Amino acid sequence: MSPSSLALHSHSVFAPRTGITVHRRPLLPCQSGVVCSAKPAVSSTSNLSVSGPANIDAVGRIGSLSQVSGVLGCQWGDEGKGKLVDILAHHFDIVARCQGGANAGHTIYNAEGKKFALHLVPSGILNEDTLCVIGNGVVVHLPGLFREIDGLESNGVSCKGRILISDRAHLLFDFHQEVDGLREAELDKSFIGTTKRGIGPCYSSKVIRNGIRVGDLRHMDTFPLKLDDLLLDAASRFKNFNYSVEMLRNEVEKYKRYAERLELFIADTVYVVNEAISQKKNILVEGGQATMLDIDFGTYPFVTSSSPSAGGICTGLGISPRAIGDLIGVVKAYTTRVGSGPFPTELFGQEADLLRSAGHEFGTTTGRPRRCGWLDMVALKYSCQINGFSSLNLTKLDVLSDLAEIKLGVSYKHVDGTPMKSFPSNLRVLEQLQVEYESLPGWNSDISSVRNYSDLPKAARDYVERIEELVGVPIHYIGVGPGRDALIFK
Repeated sequence: MSPSSLALHSHSVFAPRTGITVHRRPLLPCQSGVVCSAKPAVSSTSNLSVSGPANIDAVGRIGSLSQVSGVLGCQWGDEGKGKLVDILAHHFDIVARCQGGANAGHTIYNAEGKKFALHLVPSGILNEDTLCVIGNGVVVHLPGLFREIDGLESNGVSCKGRILISDRAHLLFDFHQEVDGLREAELDKSFIGTTKRGIGPCYSSKVIRNGIRVGDLRHMDTFPLKLDDLLLDAASRFKNFNYSVEMLRNEVEKYKRYAERLELFIADTVYVVNEAISQKKNILVEGGQATMLDIDFGTYPFVTSSSPSAGGICTGLGISPRAIGDLIGVVKAYTTRVGSGPFPTELFGQEADLLRSAGHEFGTTTGRPRRCGWLDMVALKYSCQINGFSSLNLTKLDVLSDLAEIKLGVSYKHVDGTPMKSFPSNLRVLEQLQVEYESLPGWNSDISSVRNYSDLPKAARDYVERIEELVGVPIHYIGVGPGRDALIFK
C-alpha cells in the first residue's frame, strides 16, 4: 500500500508533564515496505525540559515553523546543527539529509545526557516517532553507515523501519577514501585539508557519470562490471592505486552481503518525501557542512564537494523550491574552521587556545583541533543573503563567558584601505584583506543554566542584539551548553 492510498486519522494524547495535548497519527507504510511513523510537527513540547516563559517561547517558536523547514550551517561547519535538529525533530514527521556524506559530524545528547556522534544517520534518530531519510544528494559509505546503525542499536536506539535511503544516492567505496588520501598527497603543500572520507572522489565519480548508485545493488548481475570500470578509472589516474582482480572479487562479495541487509532501507525517497508533503506531513531538512564550504559559494577550492546551502535541499531531495518555508541558519557565537583555507578573523596563540579549550573545538569526524577566531559578520551576512534565513540559532554563547572583551569582525578593507562591498571570491584578496573590528564588553559570568532570554546578563543580550542588527535576521534560538535543555527560545 502506498502512502497516498491511506486515509490518516489523528488521535490525541494528553501529556501530563506539560499540560499540552499531543496529536498522534497511525503508522504509515512507505513504498519500500518499511513502516514509517507520522505525526504533525508542532503539537507538543513534551520532550523539552523547559517551563514557565521559556516553555511558552518554545511553543511559539516551534509552532510557527513551516511544513518544510531546514536547518543549515552559516559558517565553515561544526556550528551545532545536530542539537537543534534533535530538538525540533520531536515535532516533525521526517528528518532528511540532502547532501554530503560521513564528513558531516553531528554530536547530540539524549534525555539521559548520553553522547551520540552521527555522520550519516539524520539527527532525528533519537526521537522514536521520526522517520529519517537519506536523500539522493548524499554519498553513502555502507560500512560506515552499518557501523553507525549498529552503534545506535547497541545503545538502545531502534533504527528498524526508521531509516530510508534513496535509491538514487551514490555509493562511496573504500577506494574513494584511498584516492582522497592520494589526491591530498599529490597536492603536497596546496592540499585542501579534507576529512579523507572519500567525499570529493565519490562526487567526482557522480559528476563524470561512472558512479554507482544505491539502486544498482538491486542488480548484482551488472554491479561487477560497473565496479570494474570505476576501479580501472582510479588505477589509470593514480599510479599508487593498486587494482587487481582479487580486489574486485572481494568487493563484489562484500557488496552482495551489504545489498541483502540494505534492501529494507532502500526507497524512492523522491516519491516518499513528495507524498508526505502532499499529505501535509512536516519535514525538517538537516544540512551537513555549511555555506562557507559550499562548492559554489564557499572559499573555493577549500570547500566541500556538495551544496550545503539552500539550493542543495531541492537537488538533494527532489522537492520543489515552492515547498520550502522556514530556513534556520546555525552560527556559533565565534568562528571555527577545520582544514586549510582563508579565515579572515582567525586568532592565534593564547586567545585561540582559550576559545578552543572552552568550546572543546576538536572535530567530530576527524578529531582535529579546529582553528578559532572572532565572529565574522561579513561572512555571516553573505551566508544570510544566499540562503534567505528566516531566523538564526546562535550556539555556544556560553563559551565566551570568561572573556573581558569580545570582538565582532564587522567589515573588510582592501590593503589600500578601500572598503569591500561584498564577500570576495578571490583567495589572494581574502588572505590579504584587513578586518575592521567592533569591541563589546564581556559578561564574566556563567550563563549555562539560563533558560530565559531576559535572565541573560545585559552584556550578553547586547551581543546577541548587535548581531541581529548587523545581519538583519532575528536570532530565535540561543545555545548555552551541549545538553538538549541548554537552549534559550527568544
